[in-house]
Amino acid sequence: MARMEARDLVRAHAAGRIAVGAAFVLAPGLAGRLWIGREAGRRAVKVLGRAFGVRDLALGLGVVIALERGAPVRGWVEGGVLSDAVDATATLLAGDSIPPGVRRGALALGVSSALLGAGLAQALDDRSA
Repeated sequence: MARMEARDLVRAHAAGRIAVGAAFVLAPGLAGRLWIGREAGRRAVKVLGRAFGVRDLALGLGVVIALERGAPVRGWVEGGVLSDAVDATATLLAGDSIPPGVRRGALALGVSSALLGAGLAQALDDRSA
């Protein structure tokens, strides 16, 4: 993967993370339904949804800001990989407490984002990114 291509993909991946994070901060019940189902509408669960959202928003912004400043990016991407892997694992561990269709979608998103991030992290050369 060429450096320019990797940087473009990293930026696009970060934009997706920012969008997901913003959705969870602004509308945690709605966004959360796509991850855990109806339980996301509960007030206490919305607290966790917003906290999750801020984490993804910060990771995505960290990537974008680092790219714009010519600072190292790989650590931000790796932080996102860890977060995505934990999200997928937590979803898997929740088992049937999450509706099957919702769980499959959330797992697919978490695993694919973690794998994409891992590949992008390897493709990055922080000295030139």
